[in-house]
Amino acid sequence: MSPVRVLLVDDQALFREALATLLATHDAIEVVGEAGDGGEALRLVAELGPDVVLMDLRMPVLDGVAATRRLRVEHPHVQVIALTTFDDDEDVFSALRAGALGYLLKDVSSARLVEAVHAAARGESVLQPSVAAKVVARFAQLPDAETPRPQPLVVPLSERELEVLRLLADGHSNREIATALYLAEGTVKNHVTNVLAKLGARDRTQAALRARALGLL
Repeated sequence: MSPVRVLLVDDQALFREALATLLATHDAIEVVGEAGDGGEALRLVAELGPDVVLMDLRMPVLDGVAATRRLRVEHPHVQVIALTTFDDDEDVFSALRAGALGYLLKDVSSARLVEAVHAAARGESVLQPSVAAKVVARFAQLPDAETPRPQPLVVPLSERELEVLRLLADGHSNREIATALYLAEGTVKNHVTNVLAKLGARDRTQAALRARALGLL
C-alpha cells in the first residue's frame, strides 16, 4: 500500500521542521512538501498532488480558511485537516464550513495525529474533543421545527462509521464489530472514538441514544 502523501502548511518554519521529522518516522506517511502560507500551499498542491494537507489557520498572504475553501474547489480529492493553536468558535466553524475534514490542536499527541492523517486519507474526519463539544453545542442551539425531525450532524459520519454505529447500538463489542466488518480491532476502536466525538457522546450508550434521536439508526 502506498504511503499517505502529506503537505505541511504553517508559517512557523521550526514547527514544520519538527512535524516533518515526527511524521518521517512512520513508513505509511510521506511528507511531500512544506508551505509557509496558503498561497504557497495552493501552488504546491497543484505541483505535488498530496493526499492530505495539514493546514494552519492564521497565516500571512492567504490564511488557512481561505486556502482550504479554494482547495476544496480546485482539488476536491485533497483532504484538509486544520492543525492550529486556536479552538475558538469562529476558527472552528469557519474551517469546517470551508471544507476541512478534521480539526486538531497543535498539542495533539503524535499517535492521534497519525491516526487523523490516515483517517482523512480514507475520507473520515477527526475532531479534537473540545471541538466536537462545540459542534454539539452549536447543533443544540438550532431552533426546533414545528414538526420535529432529525437534523444532520455538522460533521457527518462516514459510511463505515455508520456501520460501526449500528453494530455498537446493538450492543456488540469492538471485537464483535471487527469480526462482522472484517476489520482490525484497533481500526474499530478508532472508528468508535470518531463516532463518539462527532455525536458529542461520552460513552457508547449515549452515542446510541443520540443517534436514534437524530434518525441515524
